[in-house]
Amino acid sequence: MADARRTALVTGAGRNIGRACVLGLAADGFDVVINGSSDRAACETVAQEAGKLGAKTLVVMGDVGNAEDCKRIAGEALKQFGAVDVLINNAAVRPGGAFLDMSEADWQRVLAVDLEASVRLSRLCLPGMLDKGWGRIVNFTGMNAIAGHGGRAAVSVAKHGVWGLTKALAKEFGPKGITVNAISPGPIAPDDAAQKNDPSGAHRRELVAKVPVGRMGAPVEVAAAARLLASDAGAYINGQMIQVNGGAET
Repeated sequence: MADARRTALVTGAGRNIGRACVLGLAADGFDVVINGSSDRAACETVAQEAGKLGAKTLVVMGDVGNAEDCKRIAGEALKQFGAVDVLINNAAVRPGGAFLDMSEADWQRVLAVDLEASVRLSRLCLPGMLDKGWGRIVNFTGMNAIAGHGGRAAVSVAKHGVWGLTKALAKEFGPKGITVNAISPGPIAPDDAAQKNDPSGAHRRELVAKVPVGRMGAPVEVAAAARLLASDAGAYINGQMIQVNGGAET
């Protein structure tokens, strides 16, 4: 059980992996700051669920791809709880498209959300972790960070950057009681089981065919790795990328 005064900030927390991380950390005794970019109702629902698990909660809406929003998100978390002990950089955008067709604005948007948000929020939350001599940062990479992905060059670049950030911060802040790790999810079934964007299920079957365990993962299975990394029991795991992908080749 975590110290009752420990607080976790999870970005992209309204659904799927982010929601599962919030509820898992709440169950482990953390208070939680729930960030989303647009769907406040979904974030408020997650807050209610976390509250039933005994967590104090704070919903802070904002676009992590915007520097000022990052400052406000972290600022409200620090004002409410005094420090962010665990930072889960989960929010991401993953547009597809040909490299030569991607506009400069779209390229910069991916880098802002998928890479620069992790940089900014880490810089904002690390001082409080240093004051306590304890902290956890968990970044999300993905299979694009390992193998690259044709048609998603910007995402691949951003996630490679996140992996580099993870390794660098792990070496710099590990001696100060702060671990920094990454999680690389494989194909994960979203909360919306209806798969509205894949009515025939063809894309889902294509993904599953590449996974040795024969199925897509669940958000709670990814959150289980985040919970370990955020815990005292995970203190000797640092600078690692944990692949939660059912054995899929990367």
